[in-house]
Amino acid sequence: MNSWGWRVAVMLAALFVFPSECPAPLVYRPGEGWTYEAPGTEGKWTRTRAKDQLDLAEAAFAEGRHDLALKAAQRTVKVWPLSDYAPRAQYLAARCLEAKGREEKAFKAYQTLLDNYPKVEMYQEVLERQYEIANLYLNGKWFRLWGTIPAFPSMERTVKMYNAVIENGPYSPIAPQAQLNIGAAREKQSSFFNKTDPFREAVQAYLTAADRYFDNRAVASEAVFKAGRAYFKQAKKADYDQSVAAQAIATFTDFLTLYPTDPRVGEAQAMIGELKTEQARGCFVTARYYEKKKRWNGALIYYNEVLVKDPNSPYASQAKLKIEQIRSQHTQQTAQR
Repeated sequence: MNSWGWRVAVMLAALFVFPSECPAPLVYRPGEGWTYEAPGTEGKWTRTRAKDQLDLAEAAFAEGRHDLALKAAQRTVKVWPLSDYAPRAQYLAARCLEAKGREEKAFKAYQTLLDNYPKVEMYQEVLERQYEIANLYLNGKWFRLWGTIPAFPSMERTVKMYNAVIENGPYSPIAPQAQLNIGAAREKQSSFFNKTDPFREAVQAYLTAADRYFDNRAVASEAVFKAGRAYFKQAKKADYDQSVAAQAIATFTDFLTLYPTDPRVGEAQAMIGELKTEQARGCFVTARYYEKKKRWNGALIYYNEVLVKDPNSPYASQAKLKIEQIRSQHTQQTAQR
């Protein structure tokens, strides 16, 4: 037998000859699985009745002992899922996860509560807690890898949270704002890693809010305004895509027509003015392109379009001069021929 074999044999013999107590942090219970228990506490937190187990969880939560409260609440649900105490225990487990800073897991725990116990008394409170958790991630809180390591913010996951809130309570007081926040999340979303266009989805989210909650004037007006503003932001980025500016103007025009007394009317009018100037600039750039190519008819069309889009813009006076020059040149060429 080699030296390693002798060492293993001696160690095994020592274990049998000199038995000693050793802590067992992992305890297995039939039907429950493995649980971690600190040395000296094995079994001291378990109870044989659902009510007693929940009472222990409630007391631990009140004392700020969230690990113990979570463990006791989860055991209540697992061992007595059909008892009258299970819904309260599931709610308490979600509260513990929130207190421990594990909001994503808490959101899922609240969702389990609503899925498994849809008639729970605190339904509206749970919706509001889910909504507030989603707001944390909208404001930049990082999601965790494997539920443990803070990794990155994700507007895609945030949108899924808001969608869940809306599905859970489509007619609840927070559903309209959740729909608006989907638009806000899409506006923050980068298009680099997405197959779809977040900007288009943001506009669609706002317009969905306007259509779905049209009878709520405050929500509908905000939705239409934010849709126009989303178009406006995109139009400022798109050099030659004049269709976005046109959509922005149309949306703001609808806003002014539907809500003429809204305090944001002046802001909407100012953005329309900027958009018309942007349209005029785009037409002016296009006209210059045709002029350089000596395609005079195309240049005249777009210089005239500058005057139509925004006759008061700084591009309008330049366009007039260009039109006069091209016509004068064309007249001279005609006379020479």
